[in-house]
Amino acid sequence: MTAKIIEDAAYRERVFVFRDRLHAGRLLSEKLREYVDKGKVMLLALPAGGVPVGYAVAKELGIPMDVMVIRKIQIPWNTEAGFGALTWDGETVLNESLVEQLRLTREEIEESISKTRRIIRERLSKFRGDKPMPDLKDKVVLLIDDGLASGFTMLAAARSAKRGTPEKIVVAVPTASMGAIKLLAPEVDEIVCLNIRSGFSFAVADAYKNWYDLTDEEVIRILERAEREL
Repeated sequence: MTAKIIEDAAYRERVFVFRDRLHAGRLLSEKLREYVDKGKVMLLALPAGGVPVGYAVAKELGIPMDVMVIRKIQIPWNTEAGFGALTWDGETVLNESLVEQLRLTREEIEESISKTRRIIRERLSKFRGDKPMPDLKDKVVLLIDDGLASGFTMLAAARSAKRGTPEKIVVAVPTASMGAIKLLAPEVDEIVCLNIRSGFSFAVADAYKNWYDLTDEEVIRILERAEREL
């Protein structure tokens, strides 16, 4: 499988193209209108940054929204960076080349994964409570985040979604590195990304004029708002 790539050439290689995540979500929704079929489409946003983007898309298109809880596996001595990702249902994806480069031991890897599992359990309780994950069978699943740097978190999300036997998996993000696009292309059906950037250095934040890390409380408020409105 090689994904169909849909982008906006006007945004290629540019920085600071979106005011904020809500603005990015509204622009992204214009590329996703063809998927609108309330009986078949399921939007799954990745917390935290993907939730406001997903909310804006869902609001514009009038489709249901939910969250897929995923967490990067943090490097022990640099919690801002990760060497893989873990999903709510145990799908684990490691950046093997980075693991080798960092010379992480099996014990360090397992300890980091264990910490990540605890964080995921806490976030599942906060963001989903007792609500079961939606049925993805024969659905068109839109996986949404605020951007893809390495792409490994979204890769874990895509592999987790595949377990639900959807009709199609579409990754939809405002911005992504070319490396992330290449990583995901063999694993999903389509990738919709407005702002693709190449080069050695990439930061999701560079696509946004107003960027900050969302708190769990902000995510919960957006999810509660979505539940009332969508």
